[in-house]
Amino acid sequence: MRTIESLGDLAGKKVFVRSDFNVPLDADKNITDDGRIRAALPTLTRLVKAGAKVIVAAHLGRPKGQVKPEFSLAPVAQRLAELLGQEVKLAADTVGESAVALTNAMNSGDVVLLENVRFDKREDSKVDAEREELAAQYAALADAFVSDGFGVVHRKQASVYDIAKKLPSAAGELVFKEIDSLSKATKNPERPYTVVLGGSKVSDKLGVINNLIEKADRLLIGGGMAYTFLKAQGFEVGTSLLEEDQIATAQEYLAKAKAKGVQLLLPVDNVVAPEFKADAPATVVDNADMPADQMGLDIGPKTAELYANAIAESQTVVWNGPMGVFEFDAFSKGTRAVAQAMQDASGFTIVGGGDSAAAVRTLGFDENKFNHISTGGGASLEFLEGKELPGIAVLED
Repeated sequence: MRTIESLGDLAGKKVFVRSDFNVPLDADKNITDDGRIRAALPTLTRLVKAGAKVIVAAHLGRPKGQVKPEFSLAPVAQRLAELLGQEVKLAADTVGESAVALTNAMNSGDVVLLENVRFDKREDSKVDAEREELAAQYAALADAFVSDGFGVVHRKQASVYDIAKKLPSAAGELVFKEIDSLSKATKNPERPYTVVLGGSKVSDKLGVINNLIEKADRLLIGGGMAYTFLKAQGFEVGTSLLEEDQIATAQEYLAKAKAKGVQLLLPVDNVVAPEFKADAPATVVDNADMPADQMGLDIGPKTAELYANAIAESQTVVWNGPMGVFEFDAFSKGTRAVAQAMQDASGFTIVGGGDSAAAVRTLGFDENKFNHISTGGGASLEFLEGKELPGIAVLED
């Protein structure tokens, strides 16, 4: 991939940076997890120190091509200014009068944040010509492009893919760090190589499971997706999350893993409750004792110990997806156990973005105790799946 160095002297030049500031907000529009903003600081700070005029583009939520105030990047601009220690002006639009006026008035070292790129329906249009039209307007604002939003590099979007073909372009420090770290889990990983997969649906991770059966030594399955696998083994799963149409696929994966000599570990016990509520009474049951009228909301303590031991014995561990409803204290212990085991592990540990990264921070773990915490859940999954990422491919010589 092309580096920022390849762009030459950036002093006085306008650099369009695509970041990923899709952060969670509470009801009062306060940022509840600023991890993605902090992850962007190395690239932005470097460009500011180089004397560039830094124009930052990002998205928030799914406004679906409409201007919706609840998805404004105003809270992001405020937090970014605090972290950078300098003013960050927020344009009222992406390529309109406000964006043009603010970027034309920039001095070296200034930072301007454009409003949510997804307010413009052309940003993620399936029609190439529409994206290219918007990308040309982005490019008219700047002299160079730096791609630093790893969470969106798996998408062909105007501010990710098309603009890179219209300006001298390079990967930012975050994107380089992501690719370097994730490559350690895909290109000759140190073994044993263990992948921990959680989250709600098997269908979300079909490709990555199929690919990892060919590469990993162990797959540990938790979260809501585990119940489709348990049903495939003939267990009662009560009212747990279940994808009936994926049971046959789960059986295929179990058979394939066995044939390949890959350990595919499933929960042996579960924390169940009669309903999906934080204060619902929690009970631990073995697989064979699952009540027909209750739902599994976390892996049980025996499973947590089994998974922790597997992680401890591994030299490379990738984790994507929580083990249970970690937002509810009674059902957070499985996710906490996996995070603790990874923090204590001697091997190379990667937290694969999304809800896993949020869980690490929500549960109070020291982020520096993990080798890498990805900022891109979907992008990291597709990388592990072996797919080409358009936003990366376009930066390669």
